[in-house]
Amino acid sequence: MIQPGLEFVYEASGELEEPRQIGETHDGTRRIIPIIAGGSVKGPKISGKLMGNSADWQLTRHDGVTVADAIYAIETDDGALIQIRNRGLRHGPVEVMRRLVAGEDVDPSEYYFRTVPEFIAPDGPYEWLNKSIFICSGARYANSIKLWVWRVT
Repeated sequence: MIQPGLEFVYEASGELEEPRQIGETHDGTRRIIPIIAGGSVKGPKISGKLMGNSADWQLTRHDGVTVADAIYAIETDDGALIQIRNRGLRHGPVEVMRRLVAGEDVDPSEYYFRTVPEFIAPDGPYEWLNKSIFICSGARYANSIKLWVWRVT
């Protein structure tokens, strides 16, 4: 058996606009959360900022689990553009999720927020992002988000 390891890649933080409600659908409640340009990306192998005109297209299922599906990009400090599609799940005890939706600061250890980012990087110094699996742990705040990304080794 080969047990995978984790290598820290970066921490990202970004500001979010107010959610735009699509509303109730056959599979749950849908909303769009626009991502504001300028958030930071800092790590040992990559640093830069989040680009705007991006969003997280969320579905909150009938079982209370929120399915995240965000598409955004990083502009690295050396000018490379890297596209990311980040999909995953956020859930927790009902009272914790109510506090989160109400805009309270909730310790991220009180809920589950994990995603799987997929990168599309250009040939060159960041093409290694195209060749591995990554996992992400997140924290959601009233108008911002923080993400920690690891490469599975």
